[in-house]
Amino acid sequence: MKKVSLTTKIFLGLFLGIIVGLLLTNNSNIATTFIKPFGTLFLNMIKMIIVPLVFSSLVVGTASVGDVKSLGRIGGKTMAYFLVTTALAIVIGLILGTVMAPGQGLSIPAEVEQEVQEAPSIVDTLINIIPNNPLKSLVEGNMLQIIVFAIFLGIGATIVGEGLGKPFLSFCNSLAEIMYKITEIVMKFAPIGVFGLITPVVAENGPSVLLPLIKVIAAVYIGCILHGIIVYGSLLKVLAKFSPIKFFKGAASPAITAFSTSSSSGTLPVTLKAAKERLGIPDKIASFVLPLGATVNMDGTALYQGVCALFIAQVYGLNLSLGQMLTIVLTATLASIGTAGVPGAGMIMLTIVLESVGLPLEGIALIAGVDRVLDMARTCINVVGDLSAAVVVAKSEGMLMEVSESTNKAVQE
Repeated sequence: MKKVSLTTKIFLGLFLGIIVGLLLTNNSNIATTFIKPFGTLFLNMIKMIIVPLVFSSLVVGTASVGDVKSLGRIGGKTMAYFLVTTALAIVIGLILGTVMAPGQGLSIPAEVEQEVQEAPSIVDTLINIIPNNPLKSLVEGNMLQIIVFAIFLGIGATIVGEGLGKPFLSFCNSLAEIMYKITEIVMKFAPIGVFGLITPVVAENGPSVLLPLIKVIAAVYIGCILHGIIVYGSLLKVLAKFSPIKFFKGAASPAITAFSTSSSSGTLPVTLKAAKERLGIPDKIASFVLPLGATVNMDGTALYQGVCALFIAQVYGLNLSLGQMLTIVLTATLASIGTAGVPGAGMIMLTIVLESVGLPLEGIALIAGVDRVLDMARTCINVVGDLSAAVVVAKSEGMLMEVSESTNKAVQE
């Protein structure tokens, strides 16, 4: 009898969660009390492995590049790809927000006031990513600082040479392999976890709640789909000579997991597994690009911020000038880089974008009720973007490996 693949099991958990959630729309307390704990336990297990996995894989990935010059080249390509695709995502969001006009005809009173957040300057952002206490960063899970520290350690181990650096790298490599095995164990519970996460979301945000905001939800989802097909598909075809269809098949499991968990960082273990086993991305590229992308590459979040900024402006009857839209592009790009890869962080960062163009922060209340639904779509495209970057960078370095269909099937089973 043919085994059911993990991707299929996760999809079934998602589908059943939606059905049960709809059935419990009038009894959401049941879903919250008895079903949500399973999702919370799964997320806790994922969070348990994130810091050691990112730290060890980045140290090994950085050192395995071979030399500092090569690392700089790969890092430069990766960041260039991230910034370009993020800017394009915001543009797509603004275009859809203008064409679909999700806020026109709506008049929803905003009763919740959000705390004003000051947009960080480039200098402040650069200063804050350098940890003054790396151990504190590890304990608190400050992913940007952990990434910088891990990269420095990898570079340092490369510079001191194999004799002195090898024991440390062996430890990190061993830790990374252990974390990969723990990840496999945790992922066996993914279908149950996905069911536990989705059911209360649907039960609390049933169709009657989603209906008034269906246009803004549609705009974000359509934007994410268009960004994936047009931007990622084109870049993969042109820069990597890689079949978009083959890519999206290989990225299916991480995409579904990201959609369910709304956490780029939480999906990282699944993303790393798919990159290596289904897309032919070597360890040295995957271990560097993907942890970095889970923290700084937020295309879906940037697109969402563009749509929601226009949505809020339309609801309040405000017209944004071309200059203000350009400000949104620049601010959202910077904000997306500093957005943590955890559920709900995008909505908090949206306050920076709103303030940059003088929109009322109370507008956050308009999308707060359905933010979790929007979060799923934007996180999904965030993770797919990370994988597309890894494919393009690996191809540019001549390291992309061929993965046959038979191998893919074996991995799924």
